[in-house]
Amino acid sequence: METQPEFSSVPVPRFAEDHPLYPVHGRQAWLGPDLARNPDAWTYALTAPQIEELCDAIRRVATMGIDVVDIRAKDFPLPSWRPILERVREDMFEGRGFALLRGFPVAELSPLQRCLGYFGIGSHFGHATSQNAKGHAVGHVCDIGVDARAVTGRGYQSNFRLAYHSDSSDVVALLCINKAETGGLSSLVSSATLYNEMLKCRPDLVRVLMGGVYRDRREEIPPNQGPWYVVPVFNPHDGRVFTTYVRSTVRKAQRFSEVPRISPQLEEAMDLLDAMANDPAYHLNMDFLPGDIQFVCNHFLLHSRTSFEDPPDRNLRRHLLRLHLACPDGPALPPVYENLRGFNKHGRPGGMLLSGVRLNAPLEPVDGGPGVFAQRRKQDFNASSDG
Repeated sequence: METQPEFSSVPVPRFAEDHPLYPVHGRQAWLGPDLARNPDAWTYALTAPQIEELCDAIRRVATMGIDVVDIRAKDFPLPSWRPILERVREDMFEGRGFALLRGFPVAELSPLQRCLGYFGIGSHFGHATSQNAKGHAVGHVCDIGVDARAVTGRGYQSNFRLAYHSDSSDVVALLCINKAETGGLSSLVSSATLYNEMLKCRPDLVRVLMGGVYRDRREEIPPNQGPWYVVPVFNPHDGRVFTTYVRSTVRKAQRFSEVPRISPQLEEAMDLLDAMANDPAYHLNMDFLPGDIQFVCNHFLLHSRTSFEDPPDRNLRRHLLRLHLACPDGPALPPVYENLRGFNKHGRPGGMLLSGVRLNAPLEPVDGGPGVFAQRRKQDFNASSDG
């Protein structure tokens, strides 16, 4: 039985037990080993003229004095990039769901120039949204000593392994500044493939994941939303299956007495989904190089990261810049997706902008969670390693 929230919430669609379910066909359903054999198919290397054009655009917005979060595509012209940007866009929304752009000149740029350039590239795909309680439009994926197991702990600011999950934006993009000393591999899996494989062996559990699943906002609560929300994992819509999944937030939502307890059937369904995602027969691993930008469509992929260790020199620690993008030309979303972060005026994901918080772009890794940092700091974290 579903709990009726006291805040605005779109009802979860109900499907009859005899409602036919069909597998997903096309390029969105892929196997990791197949793609691993042909990385050139999903990797786009920037040319020297394109890199120079990028640097010109960076100098242009810097001279104009435009703040990072105010950059729009018109401010950041990249005419020679048009073919490659169109291919990346098609890959994300109509193809395999991701692409890798190689060659962003991280070593030659200052932290501000990196943010200007990265945000400028992102502006050609959509609008950057807030990723956390502090309103960060540019996130720093870096170990600053966060315990991801804490209620308000976010895994991207820890060195923990991140289980397969999706973010709430249309697109998540990651720019590699530094690699880890060991570990930190990125991994992607087609959620369409997982849906198809579960449909073959356990269609009953597919139906469980098409029902309401309750998730915790981890105290990052935008206006007119509640501390928890409900949304299915698998969402058939418009001829496709949209997937949204963060198991850690399902577990954390159990702290609310009004949220239904996780049923044995839901536990079994999530266990199977996780086991399939972790199977090397399905996922694709990639090791970022500095200057790589990974673009991922959250609606059709789940992503993960292995745990990692940083070198003693904190200036060389693993460090990625992240964008959450709401894309006006993205696929039409299931109405229930409004429960994730709300919709903006274009009907796209609204992000985590809390009341009284302004969108901003920190140039260095800082805590992005709600309240005081002490509530999510790892007890054994060495303060000297994160500055």
